[in-house]
Amino acid sequence: MKEVGNMNESDFKKDTTFGVIGVCGANGNLIARILKERGFNVIATDITQKRDCRFASALEGYDIDVFYGKTPDAFFNKVDYVIPPASLPKDSEMYKRINKPILELTDIIEIFKSEKEVFGITGTNGKTTSTTLLKKIAADNGIIPCEHNLEGMQGNAEFIPILQSRLDAEVGILEVGTFGVPGTVERIVKNTNMSAGLITNITPDHLNDLGSFMDYANVKAEFIKELNGKKLIVNGHDPTIMGLLRKLNFEGEVITFGVDERPDSIGIKECVCGNELAVKEIISGCGYYFCKCGLTTPQVDYIATNVNLTNRTFDLHTPEGKLQVKMAIDGVHNVYNVTGVIIAAHEFLKLPYDKILETVSTFTGVEGRMEKVDKVNGKTVFVDYAHNPAGVQTVLKEFQKLFGDFTTVITVSSESGYVGDLEIFNSVLKFSKFIVPASPASQKIAREKLEENSRLNDRIFLNHISEFEKQGTLGANEKDVHDGIKKALNLDCEMIVAIGEAATKFKSVIHDLAE
Repeated sequence: MKEVGNMNESDFKKDTTFGVIGVCGANGNLIARILKERGFNVIATDITQKRDCRFASALEGYDIDVFYGKTPDAFFNKVDYVIPPASLPKDSEMYKRINKPILELTDIIEIFKSEKEVFGITGTNGKTTSTTLLKKIAADNGIIPCEHNLEGMQGNAEFIPILQSRLDAEVGILEVGTFGVPGTVERIVKNTNMSAGLITNITPDHLNDLGSFMDYANVKAEFIKELNGKKLIVNGHDPTIMGLLRKLNFEGEVITFGVDERPDSIGIKECVCGNELAVKEIISGCGYYFCKCGLTTPQVDYIATNVNLTNRTFDLHTPEGKLQVKMAIDGVHNVYNVTGVIIAAHEFLKLPYDKILETVSTFTGVEGRMEKVDKVNGKTVFVDYAHNPAGVQTVLKEFQKLFGDFTTVITVSSESGYVGDLEIFNSVLKFSKFIVPASPASQKIAREKLEENSRLNDRIFLNHISEFEKQGTLGANEKDVHDGIKKALNLDCEMIVAIGEAATKFKSVIHDLAE
């Protein structure tokens, strides 16, 4: 028998039985399904009971025997290879029971390759909307994209897209995130055999983890480095993306896009050369720019004009002529997202524009993105997942353009720490009629603002400071969200926007209040 490190998929007989430990975890679940789809026998185990197995539904139809709770000796007796989770300690009792050759997660990735065409989508904001829309366009046209089917998982964490690319499908369309960890993007691109990609924008995020904006931008730059010589579709109105392409001497095909709208603010962004750069912003961090290093807004290959946000229409000028685009989602930021996806569908999926536009006109968006949830006491309540400064600024600016006055309930705790929380609060203050800070981070900023300026008492409504400790990007708990929405319902404003991961996670409280 070959050593595991030297094995290929062809070295395993089709009657080989693999035993997956931790099948209720995301990685274990995906591994079990990959192996089963490739014709091998798979049995699995997990200490969790089936009723508590978060991803049990993803295993339906796979004919995989699963031992929930206690793992019997029969599990180890039946298998030829055991695949433990990376988190299983080597000195644990479970690990000591393993009496068969072990395949680690990295072995699975190395042995069972992704052989389909793979397209990646990265950026600070707009990744999920763009990925979901591109997959829908593919599916509507009979091109089946691989789906991780992990309920409640966003799917851009490092090993999920890598394993997802190995599932049975015709193409891979993957969301690529960083979670503030250098090397993550590089590994995703390399280990999925990615052939092309889209970058939506790069704006400040994860500064607590990475230190500075350019440190964060350089993590995103791994996408550019690893796709060098291939095809990139990029937002040409983002100076950070265009600066990185120049700095890294990208030698592949670059397709640029933008939106011809009147800028409504001036933003300051750090240029890759180190200078401060003024951006006449159309959306946060993107628009028209010029730096003394020579970096300037290019004449883009695809440009959206005549944007009508009320009718959700725009004209898209392409190298092949003008298209009339009808969207079913709101906002200038989504004009950028839709434009990038139209290019990707045409260039990567090789679909004609008329087929692409059919899906664009019916795509109503992603859950938690400018989502209208319910009407409570005559007030319309929306939620939005925005959780970084640029995302919050962009979304609230669009809400103001579309609807006028609204109350914002803040459930965010920024991944850029205090600086990010302050930027978020300032954006909320700029665009909202009233502010209800529901997360501890926003409540602390609110208290500072009220101490500095008592006139804000008519706009900021702070009752107490919650003791909830941030969990990942979750900035508030269910009670915080409930209390925040309830407070907003008592204010003289007919529309409420709750922003942050907690707002979307606990949106059921809105329905409860409506009853």
